[in-house]
Amino acid sequence: MNDALAAPPPPKPGAHHELPVLWVHHWTDQLFSFAVDRPEDFRFRSGEFVMIGLPGEDGGKPIQRAYSVASPCWAEELEFFSIKVPDGPLTSRLQKIQPGDRVLMGKKPTGTLVLDALAGGEQLHLIGTGTGLAPWLSVARDPETYSRFGRVIVSHTVRHVADLAYRDFFEGGIHDDPLIGDEAKAQLTYYPTVTREEFSTPGRITDRIRSGDYFRDLGLPEGFDPAADRVMLCGSMAMIKETAVLLDSFGLKEGSNAEPADYVLERAFVG
Repeated sequence: MNDALAAPPPPKPGAHHELPVLWVHHWTDQLFSFAVDRPEDFRFRSGEFVMIGLPGEDGGKPIQRAYSVASPCWAEELEFFSIKVPDGPLTSRLQKIQPGDRVLMGKKPTGTLVLDALAGGEQLHLIGTGTGLAPWLSVARDPETYSRFGRVIVSHTVRHVADLAYRDFFEGGIHDDPLIGDEAKAQLTYYPTVTREEFSTPGRITDRIRSGDYFRDLGLPEGFDPAADRVMLCGSMAMIKETAVLLDSFGLKEGSNAEPADYVLERAFVG
């Protein structure tokens, strides 16, 4: 989802849209969001990712990276959440975009962070670190999420309090959403944790799961229940791998589009 990923193969001719930037918001000196016009023929499932890029400099090949779409499947504009890498081939340039500039977007969204890859359950745990929050912004605004699960928990772990982008949205703004606002108010819980500053829920999400603090804070029985809990993971590779081991220890099984099960992660972003 950022410059740490290996560069994808060059796109085929006509493999991307060239879209105008609608707005840009800089959260910190390391995080920003932006949105583009949604092409009329672009269809995706909430939670999927797509390639985003810029034309190559001096006529070179376009530079592209995988970005989760932070908008729900019904949205008329497509939003993305990005880190800034000073020397990154893409984000060193992408972070400088302004409204009216044009970016490239692939035409084929894909991914496993979708409801179709999960079996039915009672609680949906959306666990993310850093810009791994992006797909939860999509899934948490999809009406199907609330019809399939009685409770939805969005967990976001960051280093500093200022890095809790979209905190105000999850703590209240989402309740004003005309499509799912009432459902979110009744069913959604936002669970932020901070690792390098004092905070009401400090530490890594894996440590809070292991200690049981995560479940106690949320008023849930301690431990994940294969009969009730479904989990999605996105963010740092270390977090994803560590949490997957924890989920396996509770008896949860990894799912996919072909074989829905108890938890999913995005293997495109894991080494």
